[in-house]
Amino acid sequence: MSFTKLSVSALALAAVSATAAAARDQISIVGSSTVFPYTQAVAEQFANNTGSPSPVVESTGTGGGMQIFCEGIGESHPDLTGASRAMKASEWEKCVENGVTDVTEALIGFDGLSLAVSRDNDYDWDLSLGEIYLALAAEVPVDGEWAANPYSQWSDIDSRLPATDIVVLGPPPTSGTRDAFVELAMHAGCEELDYVANGDFDGDWIDENCSRMRTDGPFVEAGENDNLIVQRLDSDQNALGIFGYSFLYENMDKLKGVKIDSVEPDFDTIADKSYPVSRPLYFYVKNAHRGVIPGLNEFVAEYMSEDALAPGGYLSERGLVPLNDERRAELQERVLDGVAMDPKE
Repeated sequence: MSFTKLSVSALALAAVSATAAAARDQISIVGSSTVFPYTQAVAEQFANNTGSPSPVVESTGTGGGMQIFCEGIGESHPDLTGASRAMKASEWEKCVENGVTDVTEALIGFDGLSLAVSRDNDYDWDLSLGEIYLALAAEVPVDGEWAANPYSQWSDIDSRLPATDIVVLGPPPTSGTRDAFVELAMHAGCEELDYVANGDFDGDWIDENCSRMRTDGPFVEAGENDNLIVQRLDSDQNALGIFGYSFLYENMDKLKGVKIDSVEPDFDTIADKSYPVSRPLYFYVKNAHRGVIPGLNEFVAEYMSEDALAPGGYLSERGLVPLNDERRAELQERVLDGVAMDPKE
């Protein structure tokens, strides 16, 4: 989405709209489980620096966070939401319908949608996007026909892969990680298949036929708490997991990344996009709550600080891949100035 500077009238309207919010003394944040550890780190730093109550940060998933965030203005509604994808047009429409029309979008950095496995698993995992699709999709090509997925073991897909059951733990439909995985891995993997590449199929066909994850057991929806996936991988050496890079980065003693097309997930490959499933991460803030919810401006300033966002900052130490200097400076100026998303674009 594009942005436009707030007008004086818009600021005045926002201030009037938010007067009911003054009773709450803690910042309220919802949203993506992937963005959660970064926002939680900022919340802790903010509380340490200011002595203010630590913001309440809830991991609701990107879709769930957008729904809660867009329900209205005032003390009963959250101030920020984290997102592992950009806000959808339908979500923006819901915001506008409920009077949430003054919102700043912040692209804070990049993340890789990592596949990981226990370090106790001794196989050198390297999967193509096509193999990932064949393992996890509800429907795949079978003997020249589009049919229900018959594959139960990795070796069924390719004989070089282990003769172990396909078990992959991943996010639910409400998660932005799920949305991004479907777009970046499933759709791209589907397009690699000879059946699709050699057929007369357009983007609409891909969206309709290549988006559904299988529900017969090999793909396991593990909820919005990615730490539960980490725990399961630690206890089941043959299971794979899907989550943001920060969870792999923080658990390198237990887990190892799965290469995709011979590229390992790390800071460099995510930043230069050579890792095939990298994505931007966001937060959204209600400008109507700025200057009304105590500490909100200071919290946003801490999130935009060089200590947090720069290379070597405390968010990169937790796995966030930073923006380059030019993009980061533009982000900091725009977010601190409260530049709002344009509802028309």
